[in-house]
Amino acid sequence: MKVSIITVCYNSADTIEDTIVSILDQSYSDIEYIIIDGKSKDNTLEVIEKYRDRVSTVISEKDNGIYDALNKGIRLCSGEIIGILNADDFYIDKNVIGDIVSVMQKEETDS
Repeated sequence: MKVSIITVCYNSADTIEDTIVSILDQSYSDIEYIIIDGKSKDNTLEVIEKYRDRVSTVISEKDNGIYDALNKGIRLCSGEIIGILNADDFYIDKNVIGDIVSVMQKEETDS
């Protein structure tokens, strides 16, 4: 079961690395990671670039706010599960996404 995770950001250089690492370090491997940046003016894109080879999609362009950016990300998703992790948040451990997928799969088989 593919999981699409979207992070939207704007001028998030101070926090986005923790966000990115927490997703890339997940024990569950079938993750499509999409970052939508609102054309940051700080070093956000430089931080993202360090991990670019492990991020599925990065878009950096002016948008009309957080919900416009989220909608851009949602339109790009191909996963059965879509999650949103903001640029100043992170997953507390490496099993968060795997645990969510397990619950979803159980619910699917119990239905």
